[in-house]
Amino acid sequence: MSVLAPMGFLASGVASGLKSNGKSDIALIVNSGPLDAVAAVFTTNRCLANPIIWSKQVISGGKAKSIVINSGGANCYTGAEGFQTTHITAERVAELTGTAASEVVVCSTGLIGEQLDRSKLLPGLEAASNALLAGTGEDAARAIMTTDTVPKLASRESSSGWKLGAMAKGAGMLAPGLATMLVVITTDAVIESADLDSALREATRVSFDRLDSDGCMSTNDQVTLMASGASHVVPDSQEFQELLTSICQELALKLLDDAEGASHNIHIKTLGAASEADAVEVSRSVARNNLFKAAIYGNDPNWGRILAAVGTTTATFDPYGIDVSINGVLISSNGEPALDRSNVDLSPKDVWIKIDLHAGSHEATVVTNDLTHQYVEENSAYSS
Repeated sequence: MSVLAPMGFLASGVASGLKSNGKSDIALIVNSGPLDAVAAVFTTNRCLANPIIWSKQVISGGKAKSIVINSGGANCYTGAEGFQTTHITAERVAELTGTAASEVVVCSTGLIGEQLDRSKLLPGLEAASNALLAGTGEDAARAIMTTDTVPKLASRESSSGWKLGAMAKGAGMLAPGLATMLVVITTDAVIESADLDSALREATRVSFDRLDSDGCMSTNDQVTLMASGASHVVPDSQEFQELLTSICQELALKLLDDAEGASHNIHIKTLGAASEADAVEVSRSVARNNLFKAAIYGNDPNWGRILAAVGTTTATFDPYGIDVSINGVLISSNGEPALDRSNVDLSPKDVWIKIDLHAGSHEATVVTNDLTHQYVEENSAYSS
């Protein structure tokens, strides 16, 4: 149930003092297999953190032997000194693991605008390396947590014996462009970087890119897929795509379930759309509507807010030919009320919104959460 589910990987998580609470804050994952293929998808935020700038260079080479992740600081907008910290991090990990700095992916998460303390970071890297043989995938997953309340782990096994393992962090700013999440996926399948890249992009398109907690986008986030080849099995491409997509979708829902302050998970499915793009646009418009999200928090099935959000899109539909259901109850149809809103039960944590545009055969689901007092309180004091 972790990045160590596939063969050919070592992992650890240690405390270096970067976090003021003393919890673990450095994770190290090393590929010890015969293959060193890698692919990644990065945040689309233009204001990039130093580790993203570094990791893009590494990924462009198609090879990586290790990935190191620190929590306790984003190392973003920290100038030349901050980039040098990222470079030194990669060089030190390379020394400790016997590889080249150009094959070390570096990730950071935490507060923007604060320098990482190298006097804590560098000994922490050595401690993480020393802990590899006894380390666990859960150790690594806990070390990357920020406002997360639980580590996020997942694994899959194919019919031919190769495996996938994964870990993720993220509890807010869960919006398209991979924010604010860090995900590491490992596989022992024999598969080259170009094929990893195409499979990962398709998987993230229908998983993490359909996760939209609060419409915000971070500066530090990426999804990384590493292949060790230790199973010596070349995967069927369709099965690899299906299992990779499945594991990404599972992690996306785990990220949603741990969203900051949330009391409802909201699944917004738009169907009958003229195109998939239309379906995504409509679902995302509702997911980002704060009036709707606040209503769900208050257990108020105010379906007018759904239609108002739908109406702001450029999707093709007849505004008076739409059906809207909440938790299986049709509450608006063809421009009129349907069943009374009192029939809708919003007490369960999972809420299901269905919007039928009656304009075509395409559909898409975007998942989000409600807007709560706790979310505001938590984010009002994040840096203090």
